[in-house]
Amino acid sequence: MRIDQPRTLIEKLNILSDAAKYDVACTSSGTDRGGSGQGMGNCIAAGICHSFSADGRCISLLKILMTNDCVFDCHYCVNRVSNDVERATFTPDEICTLTMEFYRRNYIEGLFLSSGVLRTPEYTMELLYETLSQLRIRHRFEGYIHVKVIPGAPPDLVERIGFLADRVSVNLELPTSESLRLLAPHKTRKRILTPMRQVQDTRAQNQHELVQYRSAPRFVPAGQSTQMIIGATPENDFQIISVAESLYQRFALKRVFYSAFVQVNEDPLLPVLPGGPPLLREHRLYQADWLLRFYGFSASELLNERHPNFNVFLDPKCDWALAHLEQFPVEVSRADYALLLRVPGIGPKSAQRIVKARRQGRLDYTSLKRMGVVLKRAVYFITCEGRQMYPLRMDEDFILHNLLSSERNERGTAGVSYRQLSLFDDQAFSPEEAGTQLRSL
Repeated sequence: MRIDQPRTLIEKLNILSDAAKYDVACTSSGTDRGGSGQGMGNCIAAGICHSFSADGRCISLLKILMTNDCVFDCHYCVNRVSNDVERATFTPDEICTLTMEFYRRNYIEGLFLSSGVLRTPEYTMELLYETLSQLRIRHRFEGYIHVKVIPGAPPDLVERIGFLADRVSVNLELPTSESLRLLAPHKTRKRILTPMRQVQDTRAQNQHELVQYRSAPRFVPAGQSTQMIIGATPENDFQIISVAESLYQRFALKRVFYSAFVQVNEDPLLPVLPGGPPLLREHRLYQADWLLRFYGFSASELLNERHPNFNVFLDPKCDWALAHLEQFPVEVSRADYALLLRVPGIGPKSAQRIVKARRQGRLDYTSLKRMGVVLKRAVYFITCEGRQMYPLRMDEDFILHNLLSSERNERGTAGVSYRQLSLFDDQAFSPEEAGTQLRSL
């Protein structure tokens, strides 16, 4: 039997902000929506919540649950109904008070609001809608709002919330239906994907209306995202990024977030992780996610059934390049933009700069470094005006050894010092000596 104790606003805030810490899908990109001049706040595309804007500012939002009371019994969740934890629930008025007072004090620039399932998905979404409605209409709050949609909520509530929020997200939770049935028996893939599809279709319709009627209200202008827990179930990296690729293609998601499994419950269905959460694996999945979204890679290029997991000691782009040495070296003075993006150490901005700069003159390795090319990776895979930076052999073991050494140095684990080499030094090196010098760049 649970007896709910009266709690102060500060007590609720301590409980419900702590309960929200495992939800990572809050580093959202924001949207361009200036203030009207009559309300409070505005919303810019630079970013929200411990992210960095284009001008270098660190910006944040209030990240809380409306309630950590939940009727679901997901095995991996600290707020599961069978757990004996402190419970608390905000009222819509209390969330509005916190948001407005925090904003006035310049603590936050927006709100990230999620919730456990209180009574039913419909009842919970009604409370979330009332909260957003009060913020937008009564308090005239025009800052950023990201809200979690509860799977199983009625479509009309999803639509009404979508016209008040900047971004919504529906958590996929686990990569496959089988894992969802095992660890989250109250949730189904259909109940999760249905509101995703609704948000996608309504956004498309709304964008068409905005072209015709500029004064039309905007529906989820910053798009939708989702989150997957990594390491709680046996799916490999190939399965995970294939699911992410499908979500981007089928639902036009802005982001897929990956959350390393943290063991907060003792449960025979959950894995034991003596080394702690798989944070390095999570990091590699985020790097692969960028390759899918910005570099033109497909999931099947990065991994396959014979090679189903990323090398946790090497970033996925380098891993791919080592497996396809027949495509290298790339001549940067002639390669097209898409091919430049395949080179480790060259990103979208540096590739654009290369394409622009070579129309105006010759390239050299000094200019490539100024353009942002990470030479300690790229130098193994490029030539510039027909020349390598150093006489390096295209040998997988040699390149792998040096790339791994570079990774260890970046993490501060190698403990080896190297003498600095000038980029203008034309002295000849053996491949082994060249590799040692490159690690100092």
